[in-house]
Amino acid sequence: MSKSDLTHKIFPEPVGDEIDHFDDLPDSLLLLIFNQIGDVKSLGRCCLVCKRFHSLVPQVDNIFVRVDCVISDEDSSTSSSSSVSKSSSPFSSLFRFMFGGIVKPLTSITQFLQFKRSVSSGGYGSNLSSLSINGEDYDELDQGGVTHHSPTQVLKNFSEIKVLRIELPSGELGIDDGVLLKWRADFGSTLDNCVILGASSVVNCKGLDNGGGNLSSEDDNGSIPESFYTNGGLKLRVVWTISSLIAASARHYLLQPIICEHKTLDSLVLTDTDGQGVLCMSKDQLEELRVKPLSASSASKRTLVPALNMRLWYAPQLELPDGSVLKGATLVAIRPSEQTVVKKEVADGSWVCSAFEEPYRTAAKMLIKRRTYCLEMNSF
Repeated sequence: MSKSDLTHKIFPEPVGDEIDHFDDLPDSLLLLIFNQIGDVKSLGRCCLVCKRFHSLVPQVDNIFVRVDCVISDEDSSTSSSSSVSKSSSPFSSLFRFMFGGIVKPLTSITQFLQFKRSVSSGGYGSNLSSLSINGEDYDELDQGGVTHHSPTQVLKNFSEIKVLRIELPSGELGIDDGVLLKWRADFGSTLDNCVILGASSVVNCKGLDNGGGNLSSEDDNGSIPESFYTNGGLKLRVVWTISSLIAASARHYLLQPIICEHKTLDSLVLTDTDGQGVLCMSKDQLEELRVKPLSASSASKRTLVPALNMRLWYAPQLELPDGSVLKGATLVAIRPSEQTVVKKEVADGSWVCSAFEEPYRTAAKMLIKRRTYCLEMNSF
């Protein structure tokens, strides 16, 4: 075989009237594919492929936005500091006292969440950490420069969003190594419920046969030991609870412009890569926020937390089926005091257990069988 024949086989000459069968795919099928992609950056790249993709991408109804970084806003920080200094309420003093040196500052979540993208020259082959779908926005970018966009700007050109998931680069709460702290909160115009699971330490005991999960070997009848009140255990749980509620209310505050702009939303979830906290809003809760605007805290950029009723369960040691042991395991279930109608799901505790994935769902199921302690907290 001659060299020319070999070249012809590897690189066949194009046929003059060759048909691109991809163009025969219906728009509904392409939208189905785009919805499976979900990631807003990948969709941004797709809209650069051709005019047809550019017109279809804004119709995607399932979007996932990953926040690359949180950009400090000096003006916001100054304003926040000023507001805090002006506040002289007893809670503000208590908050500064209890949180100093225990958790990282929470101001990062209350500042503007932004994305970073770097655009290098090279047309469609550029490495785009893109946010805007509008092609004109791409043309206006400085080649090789860095620009930042808020989630609101990223989503402005999507007109049919039904399911939206936003992921922060990390959890807001700085905790010591080995400490477990997870929370899930549901919001409408204000807090609907919140569940917090914590443990002072997590020990992995490989090969431990615990018969599907056990409590401490000591028979404590589900009661909290006296040492819990004297060694700082109760104070630490209060810090966990307040810090989780502040983080959740700050996330909720940031979502308001997105919710108001996208009337088609049926589900919204704001989570983080650490799996520390999850804020969820259903279709009814989203509509509630549009009809009844949130009440903002006067001291910071977050939603006001209403007066609360809380139930607490505690176990000095909790052995899970996977072999891990939770030391000082604590579960807190929270609802606003004004909620007088008790639903069945509230009474049977199913909403508490379903707040977490395994193995922590099992931990919650085990803890709610223990003695219940009731607490109250004022609005803040």
